[in-house]
Amino acid sequence: MAYEIPVTQARAELAELINRVVYGGERVVVTRHGKPLIALVSAADLQRLENEEAAADEAAGQEQVISSVSSIRSASSATGERRRFGIAAEHRGHEGRDR
Repeated sequence: MAYEIPVTQARAELAELINRVVYGGERVVVTRHGKPLIALVSAADLQRLENEEAAADEAAGQEQVISSVSSIRSASSATGERRRFGIAAEHRGHEGRDR
């Protein structure tokens, strides 16, 4: 849980707040009128957050590529392709077999 402090008080205690974050491992949320305004976190916490954000962005990009490839693949007509290449039969795999 983060330590909350009003911005007016944070101005007067900035050096102490920095020490709490760096040496005490605390997270400090500076508020204005009771609402969170900023957060003070250690450089290590910031690096971890940035790494997680980059990993999430990369995963989203990969999902977008997969989705694009899937939509392109499903958009092509199998019947049209068979006609184009003169293929008379198609393989249906296990799903198409009668039992």
